[in-house]
Formats: sequence, C-alpha cells, structure tokens
Amino acid sequence: ELVVTAQRLGLAGLALTDRNTVAGVVRAHMAAKEAGLRYQPGCRLVFADGTPDCLAWPRDLSGWNNLCRLLTLGNRRAPKGECLLTLDDLLAHGHGMALALLPASVLDPAGHDNAEAALARLSAAFGSQVRLAGAGSHGPRFSRELAARAAMARRAGVAFLATNDVLYHRPQRRRLQDVLTCIREHVTLAEAGRRLEANAERHLKDGAEMARLWREHPDALAEGGRLFASLSFSLDELRYQYPDEAPASGLSCQQELARLAHEGAAKRYPEGPPQRVLDQIAHELKLIEELGYAPYFLTVEDIVRFARSKGILCQGRGSAANSTVCYCIGITDVDPALTDLLFERFISPERREPPDIDVDFEHERREEVIQYIYEKYGREHSGLAATVITYRARSAAREVGKVFGLSQDVLSALAGTVWGHSASQLGEREARESGLDMTDPAVAQVLELATEINGFPRHLSQHVGGFVITRDRLDAIIPVMNTAMEGRTMVEWDKDDLESLGILKIDILALGMLTCLRKAFDLMERHYGESLTLATMEKEDKRTYAMIQRADTVGVFQIESRAQMSMLPRLKPREFYDLVIEVAIVRPGPIQGDMVHPYLRRRQGKEKVSFPSAELEAVLGRTLGVPLFQEQAMKIAIVAAGFSPGEADKLRRAMATFRRVGTIHTFQRKMVEGMVARGYEADFAERCFRQIEGFGEYGFPESHAASFALLVYASCWLKCHYPDVFTAAILNAQPMGFYSPSQLVRDAREHGVEIRPPDVNLAGYDCTLEETAHEELAARLHPRHREMARDIRTLHAVRLGLRHAKGIGE
Repeated sequence: ELVVTAQRLGLAGLALTDRNTVAGVVRAHMAAKEAGLRYQPGCRLVFADGTPDCLAWPRDLSGWNNLCRLLTLGNRRAPKGECLLTLDDLLAHGHGMALALLPASVLDPAGHDNAEAALARLSAAFGSQVRLAGAGSHGPRFSRELAARAAMARRAGVAFLATNDVLYHRPQRRRLQDVLTCIREHVTLAEAGRRLEANAERHLKDGAEMARLWREHPDALAEGGRLFASLSFSLDELRYQYPDEAPASGLSCQQELARLAHEGAAKRYPEGPPQRVLDQIAHELKLIEELGYAPYFLTVEDIVRFARSKGILCQGRGSAANSTVCYCIGITDVDPALTDLLFERFISPERREPPDIDVDFEHERREEVIQYIYEKYGREHSGLAATVITYRARSAAREVGKVFGLSQDVLSALAGTVWGHSASQLGEREARESGLDMTDPAVAQVLELATEINGFPRHLSQHVGGFVITRDRLDAIIPVMNTAMEGRTMVEWDKDDLESLGILKIDILALGMLTCLRKAFDLMERHYGESLTLATMEKEDKRTYAMIQRADTVGVFQIESRAQMSMLPRLKPREFYDLVIEVAIVRPGPIQGDMVHPYLRRRQGKEKVSFPSAELEAVLGRTLGVPLFQEQAMKIAIVAAGFSPGEADKLRRAMATFRRVGTIHTFQRKMVEGMVARGYEADFAERCFRQIEGFGEYGFPESHAASFALLVYASCWLKCHYPDVFTAAILNAQPMGFYSPSQLVRDAREHGVEIRPPDVNLAGYDCTLEETAHEELAARLHPRHREMARDIRTLHAVRLGLRHAKGIGE
C-alpha cells in the first residue's frame, strides 16, 4: 500500500523505518523493485535508557552489517518480542549508518535536555552523519516545535531533517490505526485517551503538501533529498555464503557428493543400478555443479546421517523427492522412477533459485536434531526462519470486538460463526448468527474493521523447522532474536523473504507417524526378531491393498479421515501410485476445481479417458486426463496457456502464498484467455484455474504426495500384518493423528488384539506387548476381519502403559 501510494504521489522513493526491527524490509524492497521505486531499508531505534528515538539508515553494506548486529544485541538480551538497546550500544555499532535523532518533543525541559545530550554524544562519535529530525504532526505546538528543533540543530552543528513519520498510506486508514493502537496497548477505544493520534495526518504526502508544511524550514526538506542521495545500500548487495562443507576425505564438495551418490546407488539397487539411474545421477550432478549447490546437499546428508546414527527415523519429502541423488544418498526413500517425477521441479537452471529440501523427523526427537545443528554451526551461523502470523477472520473478530468493548460471550459467538482458519469477510450473516444488531453503529464498525484488518501481520513467530545456515556471521545479514522456546533462536525474515534474496533454508520438520513407525520397528525386532526399515519393508503387498480398499484404515497415516475412508472403496488403490493419487485427491485443490468425480468416473470405466489436446496428454496421461497435482497445473499454464517458465514460477509462488497475500487472481485472466485462444474450452480453463486457486488453500505437489504415500503404505502394512505392534506403537506416540486412544483401542479389539489394562505391577510408562494364545484369536475377531486370522502367525496382547491412566505423568 505504501509503495503504490508513494508511486502515485510522485515521490522519488521511500526510506521506511520500523521500531527496533527490519522484519518488513524485504517485502518493501520487492514491492518497490516491482514498482520501479527506490527504497532504502532502515530502522527506528527505540532505547530503554531514556534516549530519544533515533532513525538509522545503512549507507553501505558495512552499515547494514552493523545495524543487524546492533538489533541482534538488543534482541538477545530480552524476551521474544522485545529489544533492549542503550545509547552506548549505538555508539559501539553505529558506523556506516546515517542517523537522525527524533525526540518526542524538545519544548519540555526533560525532552530538551535528553535530546541535547544524545545529540552531543552522537555528533562527537559520527560527525556529519548525524542529524536532528522533525515530523509534521499538525499539532497545536507544531510551529514552535519545529523552530525549537531548528535552533537545537544549529547549536549542535548538525543538519535539520524533515520527516513525515508515516503510520499509514492514506487518511482513511486512521480508524484502523486507532484500533491497532488499542490492540497493542490492551485497552478499549473508550479507555485509549491520549494514546491515540490527535488527527489523521500521519499518512504519505506529496511534495507540494510537504513544502507547504515545512515552508518556514525549506533547508530541512532539502536535507531529505541530500540524505536520500547519499544512501547507496540495497538489499540486492547481500551475498549469501553457504557454509563450506569441506569433506574429511580431502575431495571437493562436488566430488564427495558424486562419491556418495554412486555408493548409495549400489546399495539402493543391489543387483546393480540400471543405466537410466546412472544417466539421471550424471544429469543431476552436472546441474548441481553448475549452480554450486553441492555443499547444501552435503549438509542435509550430514543431518540425516546424524539422525540415523541416533536411531531417529527420518525421511525427505517435498520437491526433493524428484531427485535421484537425494534418493541415493539417503535423504529421501521414494525412488523417483516409481512416480516419473521431474528433477527440474526441484532445481532448474532457468529459475536459478535455491533448492528446498524438507526432511521429516520423529516428532518426539526432532529437538535433538535442532540442537545438533546449533552445536555444529554455532548460534552465530545458524537460526530458525520466522513466519508471519496474520489476522484471520476469527482473530480479527475477537480483537476488533474487544477494542469496541463487546462482551466475551458476544465475541465467542461472532468468532464461532467463522469456519476453521477462514480468510472470509465478516458480514450480516455472521452478525445475525451471533445475535448482533446490525443497526448498531459500533457493530457495523466491528464487522467493517475486522474485514479490513484481515490478512494484516499480527506477530512474528518461529517457522516450524526452517533453518538458515551461513558461512559468514548470520547476525551480519539478518538480525537474530530469541524465541518463546528456551534454547532456540530465529532470524527476523520468513521463508518468502529468504527465497526472494536467494538465501538457502533447510526444513527440519516433525512428523508423528515417524515416531509411531520407529517404535513399531523397535517392537518388531524385540518381539518378532525382524529388523525392518522403510526401505526393506515388503513392497506392493496384496493383503495390505485389500485392507485399504475396505477402508479399514483407522489410525494409519493420511488416509484415516472420514473423507478419505469414503474415497477408498471408490478409488480402490491397487499399487503405490494409486496411494500417491489418494493422498492428493481429497484436498481442496482438486475438489474446488471439480476434478475428483471426472477422475473417479474414468477410473471406474464409466467415462472415456480423453485429453483436451495431444500436447496435454504428456502432462495428464498418468491421471487419466484430469489434473490432480500442483506440477500439472504449472505445466498446463506453460503448455496450454502460453505462460513462460518465469511466469509459471510466479504462479507457483502465488499458489504457495495465496492464503496470506491473495495475489493469485492476477493470473486468472491471462491463463483463461490464453487457453481459450489456443482452442481449449472456456469451462475447462476456468476449472483448471479454480483448481490452482484451491492449491493456494491446501494443495499437494506430486513429489510431496509420493513421500507421504510411502508412510501411508508402511503404516497400513503394519496394521494389516502386525495389529498388535501397530496398536502399541501408535498409543506410545500419542498425541498425534485423527483418533483418540480410546477409539484406537476399540479398533484394535475388533482386529483381535487383546487389550490389557494398566497395572502398577506389570506396566511401565509406555504400552508393551505380552504373549497370548493364538488359538483364542478367531473367537475375539470382529466378523469382517476373520479371514485374516489364518495369516497371522503370532499375536501379542497389548498391556496399556501408565501414560494412559489419567493424572499419572512420566
């Protein structure tokens, strides 16, 4: 909003400064770049020792490094969300910055003395780089305030600088600014008093209005131009250096990666890797070398190797599942040949963007992996990425309603009319359902302002597991801050910001089913003497698929919900790729795009398999002519709508950020018109776009679905062949999944598993397995499961652990 308005007003550029943070500068930088407007990042330093606020803009790269270190210093000595800085900190780290002191007022004696003392110390340390700033506030003492500041600047021998002290882009936003102030101060509008601004003047102004306001001090206005011209730093100058993962073998990173890939291929394919696999490894290694990403792959391989050395189950997923190299070096467990995936979806020389490898670890033991990374690289070189939490309909309704003094029961009723984490607007329906009177002006304002605040940043939180690792000091590139969790630190930028500046991130994620599977494998070895892994588990087992087709999937991974269970008997998965489709099809993307029923009709032979064109047959062949995956939507945009690869990449980004940013609609007209112009039906084009829009809400790329499908199969295989092991393992991995422990126990009993109660003499904290007589099995089985009784060699009873006795802790 600020960038677009600045451009409309004809401003030369923007030099925005947030309070004690640079969390917003990358978004401002990218927006200004797109608009062709110059932008200067900076920060408004707010001190804890009574020093007046000071505006700081880096003049060059060293100034940016110092600003980041200064903010890190203040962040690390305070709890999350606070930054404790003193004037001495600025004197130690202020080199390379243009500084402008901005006191609240110099007419009051205390404010005057503080400003004069700080100005003297700053001027002695940084000379001509220091200024005294004023702001056009339209207050009753505006002219006197500016005159007093101008006199103070002359006495101190520093320049007087005109600023606008902007809070919003246009005057109409003042009401929402008041609401945000009340939210920050935890008061209602009736209690806010002087905490609110006296007028609506803190908006962007054009040159003529600024000249009128500052007519008595034209030099202060001209100083703004001189200062802006002297600032040369741009965020484009940041050069991210990945850690140099020098191998112990003495080989280069690229040579070490090639060695690991070929050694891994020999293990993955015991009878010798097929030629197509060797060709694919050579192709991928060439691309990795060309783009210089070998150290990144070695880092992830090292993290995965550490986890496995500690017995922590892990698996790579996401676009990394497209890579044969990732499969061979043990990062992923799905053979890319099984799903015919495309490596260029993972790394592309055209996009020149960093690869994104996501690795899931057991949710109970992921912290061990996180602390290993901190220990190996140090806090100065590693930190978690941030994530920007935004207002959604529910939180907006609650917080705006509080500001207007609505009671707690009314707020609960209003929030309860919104489904899930919806970004939808609040209107008459929601007001009526919560019993509010729409003729009440306060109610109308609550609904209007709650809708307006929807999508605004609310606070900065830590990413679920995205790690930034650097060769140089991390706090010289991005400020580092404490998280609410002890023992963790994070940077101020989120994944989109990092991606915009080409900064690599590794996702260290948690998955409850991996905890369950690892505990199941331990129980298998202890009670059945079988050593199992995801890679060695029996493939394409017919009994397992028969169980899946019956929708006998309580407790398993991903396909356990009611929606999935109703789909299974219709889709009837018979092989691994069917599970890939099953994971992806019950999602808002395919459902919103009306792709589910056409696919099912074609699969069941009720509708002829046809393709809109020969060129789309290659894209849609495996899904019977119906687009189900994110990658297919991208390929349709290129092949059928005439998008360039760069535009398709923007479309992919728009899909990923749709919920927060809402930019995907900008592509609708281009895609639909492009497809119609190339002879496609308008209805098909609209459905394709609706599907892409659905992916913005919750869509699965094919590579992601393939990784999850492996865990689906593994959990189903265990439930089918060893229900006793599966039951004990999933109960020991709680809390996780879709079902409560009582539902899991009931389902296990139906499958013939004897459940024994917690016993202080026999039970530990976790559930355990105890021997039981196999002959009694058939009598206990639910009728629909009796046909499997003859195939189960042994069945143990499950002794419930004391963890399931209410009120008893570990």
